[in-house]
Amino acid sequence: MDLRRPHVARSFSALTAALAIAVTGAAQDEALSTVLTRAGEYVVTFERQLAGIVAEEHYEQIVHTPFVFNRAGHAIQPEDTHRTLKSDLLLVRPQDVNMWIQFRDVFEVDGKPVRDRSDRLVRLFLRPSGSTAEQVRKIVAESTRYNIGSLTRTINVPILPLAVLDPANQTRFRFERDDSTTNRIVVDNMIVTTDLPESPRFRVSSEVWVIHYQEVRPRTVIRTNEGRDLPAHGRLWVEPTTGRVLMSELIAGDANVDGQIDVSYQSQPLLGLLVPIEMREQYHSRRDKTTIEGTATYTNFRQFQVKVDEKIGPIKEKPESH
Repeated sequence: MDLRRPHVARSFSALTAALAIAVTGAAQDEALSTVLTRAGEYVVTFERQLAGIVAEEHYEQIVHTPFVFNRAGHAIQPEDTHRTLKSDLLLVRPQDVNMWIQFRDVFEVDGKPVRDRSDRLVRLFLRPSGSTAEQVRKIVAESTRYNIGSLTRTINVPILPLAVLDPANQTRFRFERDDSTTNRIVVDNMIVTTDLPESPRFRVSSEVWVIHYQEVRPRTVIRTNEGRDLPAHGRLWVEPTTGRVLMSELIAGDANVDGQIDVSYQSQPLLGLLVPIEMREQYHSRRDKTTIEGTATYTNFRQFQVKVDEKIGPIKEKPESH
């Protein structure tokens, strides 16, 4: 009996399977590349359409503090700290930044007005002046001041995760389609992602692709105030035929802090485009063991009647977190 024949047959079968896998993988990569191109084009159009549109944000923040011990050695659980902000949210593109920046202009804190809301954004962006950029910087710093918790953060805006798909940024990331069913169930032809917030807003059509991404290049999109890189990773729920993003997840962190921002985007009939509807966020500080949670919802979308000047002058500080 020729003992070599079965071995040859098995080897040929293995080679055939390997070739089949390679061909299938190439087809998937090509399809993924096409979907990413569509998504990049969508994000560019999305940002252009959203520029000049103001949304009202209702933003709840909670800080959970770990147990502390009193003099008798008994563990005490401090009460959570709460804060409610109401703000106007606007998208702008400064001259010195190759990306759009969304910022909030807080007008109410815990039910109390903190400034006169009347047309401050209109004055800034419909009638820009030489001091407009400086005024924007002050608004960003002022609004950040109302965040609670020990972490200074300016990344808590709903369109930040879409920066991953911007054609200018896609080469910074590695993308992979997720075909697994882990943490996903389908109910009434809608994907319910069990590891995202339990909310009807975080459900999308089962026809979408779930795409994983991982930032692989230095000088990351998100950095600390000291300039340290915070590589981002997460998932995007994308319609493959249109490139529209229906949900996004962004996770970033280092040895000191980690954070996650989840956003749901839905159709806004009056504007004719998808807009952020809800943002959920969570941050963990390993220094003081606190956890910060936030939930923001967006309503009252309205568009300026006059075109917003996209070139508002340089902004000295870019969105960072630590």
